[in-house]
Amino acid sequence: MDVSIEESWKQLLTDEFHQPYFEELSDFVRKEYATYEVFPNANQIFRAFDECPFDQVKVVILGQDPYHTKGMAHGLCFSVDEEVIRLPPSLKNIYKELENDLGIPQRSSGDLGHWARQGVLLLNTVLTVRTGEADSHSGKGWEKLTDAVINILNERKKNLVYMLWGGKAEKKAISVDTENNLLLKAPHPSPLSAHRGFLGCGHFSKTNEYLQSKGLTPIKW
Repeated sequence: MDVSIEESWKQLLTDEFHQPYFEELSDFVRKEYATYEVFPNANQIFRAFDECPFDQVKVVILGQDPYHTKGMAHGLCFSVDEEVIRLPPSLKNIYKELENDLGIPQRSSGDLGHWARQGVLLLNTVLTVRTGEADSHSGKGWEKLTDAVINILNERKKNLVYMLWGGKAEKKAISVDTENNLLLKAPHPSPLSAHRGFLGCGHFSKTNEYLQSKGLTPIKW
């Protein structure tokens, strides 16, 4: 199956794209886009990979599934387009933590593309969602693909930082090679859970300290 995705990831994931589960997933996703309003736009499903080629990955931020409100999701977890004026509450809490942790003033733009271009893979565990229905595309195969991504990173890279936010993301912890990488876990930054440990987690400073300890350039958050 020919999947439109950045070339280095395409080569690494080719075997997955030919697995029966991925063919079933593709059929499901195509029918959903033909029948319902689905986010993100079809050409942005693999944007996290397009913006962050394999050899550039230094940090993996794992979310749950895309924003299910119209005009929000654009293929990078927790990120929204520059034009979005009212930022999602989860993103506001991320910016609050950035300010608390590193003193970075809260921004009006919710586009996190500048993180991706520095080597932050902004990946949801599930890459598509039906409008207004959170988790509507869970259990359809995306989780197997994102497990495969982590396995490939384990096999071919080390000294990565994994930031797992929320219960669904934390389930991926079992797949992470914690001997050769830094694993950071926190509750989801949504208003329902951010005060249970996301705010105050210090993940951004911990990430940069780890990268610098390995001789790598820190992220300009």
